[in-house]
Amino acid sequence: MNTSPKPDSLNFKSLAAEYKHELLDQVIPFWEKHSIDHEYGGYFTCLDRYGQVFDTDKFIWLQARQVYTFAKLYLEVEEKSEWLKWAQHGATFLMNHGRNEAGEWYFALDQKGQPQVHAYNIFSDCFAALAFGTLYKADSKDIYKEIAVHTFNQILQRQKNPKKHYNKHHPLGRSMQNFALPMIISNLSKELSHIIDVKTARSLEEEIIETVMEKFYNPELDLILENVGSDGSFVDSFEGRLINPGHAIEAMWFMMDLGKARNDLHLVQRAFDRAIRMMEYGWDHKYGGIFYFMDCQGHPTQQLEWDQKLWWPHLEALVCLAKGMEYLNDQRAKEWFTKIHHYTWTRFRDEEYMEWYGYLNRRGELLLNLKGGKWKGCFHVPRSLLIIAQSLEQYITQTTA
Repeated sequence: MNTSPKPDSLNFKSLAAEYKHELLDQVIPFWEKHSIDHEYGGYFTCLDRYGQVFDTDKFIWLQARQVYTFAKLYLEVEEKSEWLKWAQHGATFLMNHGRNEAGEWYFALDQKGQPQVHAYNIFSDCFAALAFGTLYKADSKDIYKEIAVHTFNQILQRQKNPKKHYNKHHPLGRSMQNFALPMIISNLSKELSHIIDVKTARSLEEEIIETVMEKFYNPELDLILENVGSDGSFVDSFEGRLINPGHAIEAMWFMMDLGKARNDLHLVQRAFDRAIRMMEYGWDHKYGGIFYFMDCQGHPTQQLEWDQKLWWPHLEALVCLAKGMEYLNDQRAKEWFTKIHHYTWTRFRDEEYMEWYGYLNRRGELLLNLKGGKWKGCFHVPRSLLIIAQSLEQYITQTTA
């Protein structure tokens, strides 16, 4: 039974406990029970509603994300030996099978670890760096640090041409930059601050803040674009008009964290204001929920799934709003949190079985009853539940002190 409070009666103190309960008693046990491959190592991520494996291929970025999740739980919730063991379990599989001879991370392997898809996708590398950097905090083996640092340096070297020779872009085609990589690097620079030197980290932060907050922000539209020209210009094309509200909102809480760490309240406020704008723009006023893709000029998108409602934009919005309460005590954060919390908990949460659904149609009806697949794994749901609980706890402490 769904016991989530109604929108007009949220008690943030009890809600913090509820988010933590959902994380520790419903979500993590699902992955512990169903995803561990005890025979060949690593994790199964293609799991149906009940946890049955429906495909055994292993996708590097999801393997790495799960290593990160177990390591993060060990570090920030409780030093449970099982969580560290499962993080090490995934890391060992990645070390044995995940990279090519150049140290670049493949996109997909079969169950035994045989490569299936080349190392074309830099996000495999991004999440591998995140995984090994976080695991090093929990288990200070030199090899974990070496892998994280080496991978992070390769990411920085590849960032201007992330797909390298796998790029299908024609040399004479329009030159564009995508928002996703600088967004991820902004989070990596914070998450890996314990293993990269301070000077490098600070310089990288300055560059990334400028890129994320200025280059992709269009002041005339007051929107964050998913793609811009290499010089930051607006490009009137399918790609140039594309809006991904979830990406933008997630990036803004990354910026809020950087601002908080730098004691830059102005950056925190600017990022939060833009997140609210993206929620307002991306909200479906007819059926509720946040659209997956949009066109900044209202034209049809090339993504046929544009109007689907996915789990991760809603959870990332809740993270951002919880931080808006914690960092700024902003009334808009409370109002939007209430609205999105109600939508998310009544539609994505499986009231009968563990873990959350990922894919709804525009009306909020279930499209796929899987709990994990090629794109959804043990990451967005547990990470969000943990951070939201932590931020709400901090908010309650601050407002009752």
